[in-house]
Amino acid sequence: MAGLLALVGSGEYLESMRDVEAHLLEDRPPRYVQLATAAHPDGPERVAYWHDLGRQQAERLGVEQVVVPVGTREEATDPANVALVRGAGLIYLSGGDPHYLSSTLRGTPLAAAIYDEWQAGASLAGCSAGAMAMTSWIPSLRHPRQGATEGLGWLPHLRVIPHFDYFERFVPDAVTRFLSGPPGTTLVGIDEETALVGDGRAWTVWGRQRAWIITAADRTAATAGTTLSTP
Repeated sequence: MAGLLALVGSGEYLESMRDVEAHLLEDRPPRYVQLATAAHPDGPERVAYWHDLGRQQAERLGVEQVVVPVGTREEATDPANVALVRGAGLIYLSGGDPHYLSSTLRGTPLAAAIYDEWQAGASLAGCSAGAMAMTSWIPSLRHPRQGATEGLGWLPHLRVIPHFDYFERFVPDAVTRFLSGPPGTTLVGIDEETALVGDGRAWTVWGRQRAWIITAADRTAATAGTTLSTP
């Protein structure tokens, strides 16, 4: 039976999101697997920042931090890195560049191992870039001319706008860029320090703000403790 999923608007490894991560690890092995792959375009200092933040959260939760040091496709084929995913209680794809994350992992043994562990019962979380990369289609929010790229395809029925409260204010056409999806896809917006936790179709909102189901005609918002459905 597949484990829980979490799509997070922002806030991975922060004290404010500890309850979400604790819930994802509940009744699972105390093995917190973390990938900062999406941060690699920002340089080693930024990657080290995420590793340190993840270490602090793992210590607060009383679990083992397992860093998967993958920044290239070659590293995503390394059997030693693939083995680090095995036995995870929670696998977390943190933020950065969703295009880079997807192009680095897609079709690799590491991506297959992550998917298999999730299907076997480990929780799987993606924050910001990590949440976007789980879908099949990733437009560029910050650089429209960059165009869209293919995602990992684990949640093909969704499109995700993280940092939704931010992008609504500062990127007015963000929603328009996402609404041109094929029939059967659902657009969700997730505010900062907020998460959708569920099975991929039925979700509960966690965190301090709201999550949204968005169509061309309407928006449905839900606050912490309430539910949303993405058919």
